[in-house]
Amino acid sequence: MSGSIVRPYGDTTGDGMVQMSFTLPVPHDKRAEGAALQLAGKMGMDPAMLVHAKQMGDGFTFFVVYGRVNHLVDLSAVQVVERDFPLLSAKEVNALVKQRLRRKLSVVGACIGTDAHTVGIDAILNVKGIAGEKGLEYYRELKVTNLGAQVSVPDLVEAARAERADAVLVSQVVTQRDAHLHNTREMSAAFREAMPAGRRPLLIVGGPRFDEKMTGELGVDRIFGRGTTPSEVASYLVHALVAQKVKASA
Repeated sequence: MSGSIVRPYGDTTGDGMVQMSFTLPVPHDKRAEGAALQLAGKMGMDPAMLVHAKQMGDGFTFFVVYGRVNHLVDLSAVQVVERDFPLLSAKEVNALVKQRLRRKLSVVGACIGTDAHTVGIDAILNVKGIAGEKGLEYYRELKVTNLGAQVSVPDLVEAARAERADAVLVSQVVTQRDAHLHNTREMSAAFREAMPAGRRPLLIVGGPRFDEKMTGELGVDRIFGRGTTPSEVASYLVHALVAQKVKASA
C-alpha cells in the first residue's frame, strides 16, 4: 500500500477496523440491537459487532458498533485549508501592530442569534485563554470588546461601528438545523449592507461544525474550526490586517 493510500487501524495495521456511534429512535431491546447491526452493515461495516447499547430516555437507544470496512483513503485527494500565515508570539504580534498599524487593533467578538455557548469565544478573547495560552485580551496592542452571548446581528453591527472594529469574531456552537450557517450568512449580509467594502471589518467565524472551505459561500474572510488557539487568531489578524496592508502600500 503506497504512502498516500491508508486504511483504518484497529487491532493490527491496515485491518480496516472502525468504531462508530449513533442513536436510533427505538427502545432498547433485542430488535433494536439487530436494527443497529443492520444499519452498520448497510454503511459498509462487515462484520459488525455491537459493543455498547444504552437506553437514552423514552424510546431512544444509543449504540456503539465496531467492525471492518473495505474503504481506502487517498491522502493525496484530501482537500483542507492549510494555515497560510506564520504563527507569531504575543510579543511579535504586539510589535507588528505597534510598528505598522500605529494604533491598537480593535476586535469585537460575540455569539450571535440564540447561541448561549460562550466557551469558544471566551477561550479566544478572555485573558485566561485556553490550554495555557493567553487570550487576545492579554495582547496589549489589541483592543478587545467581548459582547457575550445571544447578541443580535444589528447590535453586533452597531458595536463594530462604535468600536471602529478592524475585525469581528463570531463563535457558533449551536448547529441544529444549520443555525450556524444561517446566522453567519445573516451576519455577513448585514455588514455588507451597513458598511462599504473599504470600511468593513474583517469577518471571522469559528465553531466545531464549520467547514473551513466555506468562506466564500458564507461571505466571511476566515473560518476557524476545532482546536483553534488565541495565537492562531492573533497571528491571522496581523497577517490580514497589518502585513497585507503594508504589502499593498509598498
